Amino acid sequence: MSGWHTLRVDFQAMASPCRLMIEGEDDQAMEASARRCIEEIRRIEHKYSRYRPDSVLSRINAAAGRAPVLIDEETSALLDFAHGLWEMSDGLFDITSGVLRQAWDFCGGKPPHPEHVDALLPLVGWSKVVRSREEVGLSIPGMELDFGGFGKEYATDRAAAMLTSDGFSHALVNLGGDLHATGPRMTWGQEPHPWGIEIQHPRPATPDGRDVLVALPLSRGGLATSGDYERFFIHDGKRYCHVLDPRTGWPVCDVQSVSVVAPSTAIAGAITTIAMLKGPQAKGWLMQQQVAFCLVDGAGLRTTYKA
Repeated sequence: MSGWHTLRVDFQAMASPCRLMIEGEDDQAMEASARRCIEEIRRIEHKYSRYRPDSVLSRINAAAGRAPVLIDEETSALLDFAHGLWEMSDGLFDITSGVLRQAWDFCGGKPPHPEHVDALLPLVGWSKVVRSREEVGLSIPGMELDFGGFGKEYATDRAAAMLTSDGFSHALVNLGGDLHATGPRMTWGQEPHPWGIEIQHPRPATPDGRDVLVALPLSRGGLATSGDYERFFIHDGKRYCHVLDPRTGWPVCDVQSVSVVAPSTAIAGAITTIAMLKGPQAKGWLMQQQVAFCLVDGAGLRTTYKA
């Protein structure tokens, strides 16, 4: 293993800094696999970005209240996944709730008028989506689908699957903090060992804001984090974060941060989002999911659980 080393590839995708870490001996094979991964990530971004007028989601949203739109097997499978999360969360994980962002400007530093939020609530509701295996339609004009709750995580899993199929069983995909390890690290001269993932403290005390809450080991599978510190503003002493309750249209406020390790990044990310939405019930609900997690509640109390 004298030629064994780590290839690190940094790039931008999905409005996030991204990184691939691939361990092996064949430079050409590692670089080719990295290129394939990046191409796949960009394919998913282009296909499902709500910011691209030619994306699948933009076409579905543009047809809201009119005619259903034909979809392929991949999109149908992702909608099945969204439906499962909606059921799993008792309706809290709802991919029609992205329309609420029209009321919220997290750069402006001021909450919207309640009337603006209330006017959007009739457009929220997964039960208002009409779909089959071949098509999907939104029953009310102005409704939207948004894959922001799992799109980046899905791309992370797809990239990891490509690395695995290319024979790289010691690699780590990191898309803006959503991670998937194809297997443990294989550092020269050492036994296989987990990747050490440092989780940011939701309330850092240092000027650079880089305080570490906990270091979680990741040998295989996905790891994702959600928190009220990612996009937020403070107004009149109250924190407003980007995680919005689809029932009220207003931000959640009972969880500072939650990180989850699960078999896939998409599952880990969905569980973190649902836990944020569960509020005071987050800890008990997470225990029922039988996953490893680190939770910081609204009072700053930390719970770390190893499944």
